[in-house]
Amino acid sequence: MRTASLQSLFTRDLNKLKTEIESYQNEETIWKTDKNISNSAGNLCLHLVGNLNNYIGAELGNSGYIRNRELEFSLKDVPRTELIQQIERTIEIVNSSLERLSTEDLQKNYPSEPLGYEMTTGYFLIHLYGHLSYHLGQINYHRRLLDL
Repeated sequence: MRTASLQSLFTRDLNKLKTEIESYQNEETIWKTDKNISNSAGNLCLHLVGNLNNYIGAELGNSGYIRNRELEFSLKDVPRTELIQQIERTIEIVNSSLERLSTEDLQKNYPSEPLGYEMTTGYFLIHLYGHLSYHLGQINYHRRLLDL
């Protein structure tokens, strides 16, 4: 596994996240929930930004980021422009953090056990990429379903 491949994938999909948020015709809909949709696109966006800034930026890049996971789901009506800025900063942090990792670093154990067991850094980065992709798909569906 190479960090350049991971950087490319994270950058690609974080840019897709930015495109999704920009594509809402009605900015208020970013924060809408409905029946069985308990998380708005805005909260999922904040969650992804918080997740990556914590697990990649703070843990691997020593960025100093302090996560407040509760706010990722309780904040509402953050302006679209601020969400976009947060995504753009996350792209920078993810890239600068991953640039520092060698192939050997990817084979070492991740510094903590967020999934409840030991794993290599490379394994956990793949997990984080899957998490990003999962929620990105939810945001895409949210927009197509509710942004009428």
